[in-house]
Amino acid sequence: MNFSELITTAGYAGIFAVIFSESGLLLGMFFPGDSLLFTAGFLSSQGVFNPFWLAGLCFLAAVTGDGVGYAFGSRIGKRFFTKVDSFWLNPDQVKRAQDFYAKHGGKTIVLARFVPGVRTLAPILAGIAEMRYLTFLAYNVIGALLWAVGVTLLGYYLGSVIPNVDRYLLLIVGGVVFFSILPYAIGVLRNPERRKQLHELWLRMRAHKG
Repeated sequence: MNFSELITTAGYAGIFAVIFSESGLLLGMFFPGDSLLFTAGFLSSQGVFNPFWLAGLCFLAAVTGDGVGYAFGSRIGKRFFTKVDSFWLNPDQVKRAQDFYAKHGGKTIVLARFVPGVRTLAPILAGIAEMRYLTFLAYNVIGALLWAVGVTLLGYYLGSVIPNVDRYLLLIVGGVVFFSILPYAIGVLRNPERRKQLHELWLRMRAHKG
């Protein structure tokens, strides 16, 4: 069963569950949200799904998923992540997160939608950092419109105007994923500390293989 057949079998409920989980539940961090949205949008152009119902459902899943992530971060995340000896975060890092979200929280919530993995963590960190909820909600809605609705309708549009686009579906989906990851990768490579961490990780992996 290929990816398109899997999405068709999963139906609206399966699509909602994946987008909801990837938007705010840690277990959804590795789900293929970008490729799912685009492929589902393409399938709607072939009559498998109603494009308006699909776009609305994906929007609702993205908004509510982020909302659950924010609530988890706000109510449970601090106790779970912020012990002094925590593997994840410590109180100093939480303070830095609070300062960061105070300055850049809005655009972070929107842009994180387009970065796999980061889009799952962003609402949780916003909750931990005590970002004002109404501000979070406004940018959550904007991000969901651009990502969940935008990528879905892009798949629908290309499926409608390009003959036999299904032949290039894997290539297009790969491009969507690549351009989603690219801004994050550039940001990591431009950060000297992150480059040093990646270099050290690469050296450890080589030593382990040796």
